[in-house]
Amino acid sequence: MHSLGENLSEPLDTIDAKILDLIQKDASLSVADIAERVGLSSSPCWRRIKRMEEAGIIQGRVTLLDRQSLGLGFEVVANVKLALPSKENLEAFENLVRKWPEVMECMTVTGAVDYIIRVTTTDMYAYDKFLREKLLGSALVSDVQSRIIINVAKRTTAVPLGLVSDYVPAS
Repeated sequence: MHSLGENLSEPLDTIDAKILDLIQKDASLSVADIAERVGLSSSPCWRRIKRMEEAGIIQGRVTLLDRQSLGLGFEVVANVKLALPSKENLEAFENLVRKWPEVMECMTVTGAVDYIIRVTTTDMYAYDKFLREKLLGSALVSDVQSRIIINVAKRTTAVPLGLVSDYVPAS
């Protein structure tokens, strides 16, 4: 098991872990709110956050949107097999998917396929267009197996800090 913040010159402590827990659940919290909840004043709390940002532990802060409310409720997980999975073709495919806004995630995997991608569109017809024009329109791709997502039982963006050996959950 890895220790919390082992790649930093100054290791993270339980206050840092509590800060991480709070901001990954609600990035809109002010430094003053976070400081109050972890028992610090604002300046030292801000310095801790800044240090974790500079170390790359905090990679960014985002607002999560409701896809359904925006008319983007059609979601597919697709297994993608490349015609020839060479280093150059893997890089070329990854560069392509980075340009496609419909692709929410792209993961290289082991096994019978090369990638699993998660695609969000407006409906089945928009996905069919994406599949034909972009995925299968690329000479890099030899096969795509699509799975339409019917229901999401769990989805989180929170890193499981409880698996880190030094972590103590925020109260």
